[in-house]
Amino acid sequence: MTRRHFIRKLVISLKGMAIFNMMPNLSPAAVAGDVQTGPLHFKPLNGRRLRDIARQKEHHAPGGFVNPLGAGRRGRLREILKWKLFSPNRFRKFYGDEQVLPVSIDWEPVRRHPGVSITFIKHATVMIKEGDCCILVDPVFSEIFWFIKDFSPLKSGVQAMPAPRHVLITHGHYDHLDLPSLAGLNKNTHMVTPLGYDQIFSDLSMKNRTSLDWFDSFDDGKLQITLLPCNHWTMRNPLIGPNRSLWGSYLVRTAGGYTIYISGDTAYFDGFEQLGEDFNIDLAVFNVGAYEPRWFMASSHMNPAETVCAFKALKARKLMIVHWGTFRLGDEPVHFPPLQVKQELIRQGLADCWVDLKHGQTFYTDS
Repeated sequence: MTRRHFIRKLVISLKGMAIFNMMPNLSPAAVAGDVQTGPLHFKPLNGRRLRDIARQKEHHAPGGFVNPLGAGRRGRLREILKWKLFSPNRFRKFYGDEQVLPVSIDWEPVRRHPGVSITFIKHATVMIKEGDCCILVDPVFSEIFWFIKDFSPLKSGVQAMPAPRHVLITHGHYDHLDLPSLAGLNKNTHMVTPLGYDQIFSDLSMKNRTSLDWFDSFDDGKLQITLLPCNHWTMRNPLIGPNRSLWGSYLVRTAGGYTIYISGDTAYFDGFEQLGEDFNIDLAVFNVGAYEPRWFMASSHMNPAETVCAFKALKARKLMIVHWGTFRLGDEPVHFPPLQVKQELIRQGLADCWVDLKHGQTFYTDS
């Protein structure tokens, strides 16, 4: 093995470690359980306001950021090895039911729709459209690593996709900030990101950028995009370490007033009620995927029961989920999240709130 080949393999392995780090007819035993079992995986706010935390910069640290909402992440490498090498996987028997479902998107009905539409492209990638304004969230159009199977490859639709005016990035993990996908966009596309990603976009020659801190907004007089706190973290280079850049959720208020909450990756925390008090939300788009096993994933991603709990706290009118069906980043099969979320909504009498979208499909509003 040449030195160059060895270094290349080492870099790929380190990037793979970053991916695993980020993960942090159904039988009842296979369905996600309660909102909280065992020790808390978030720091209770105990009356503190999220806006005060943001105003006092409690999430800032020398050389980067910290998560004031999380319970800490010590010993992650040891936990990764325990999970991947020694933990039983109660979901493995369901893997044979997973299917590769190529995605084709017909954009013409989206172009013609006069109101707001939300198209689920794949993984956590969605397109919000109102009139001639298109907002693309966390674009990932292909596989992220050769060793992670893509269950929803894009067969057609990317070339015909309406050009986005704005692109929102929630955080820097490789399944949300994908350089090849971004490189295919127009260099003048307006990028909206949390703090700390300037070098990445400078390298891509994308100079039209707005960097936001928690509760900061981009407002063009019609559209308003606000970055909100969430319980997560980020990393792109294990040698440099985590949280050199910020992460967050988004609140998008369209020109017509329709309001969409984009959760990004987040673990459960007790701040959703405050967000529901601050904003009148029409549609909540939650990332649901990579949530098993709970002992490992709970500090990074919500399970279906927690998602429904967070949705209720937000007091949003409709619930849609993404971040499922493309990459198996946790133990649960890629097709489980919508089945489990729907089951939980039915159990709580909220089935009429469900926006049941598969990859490539669009939700049309009356706005």
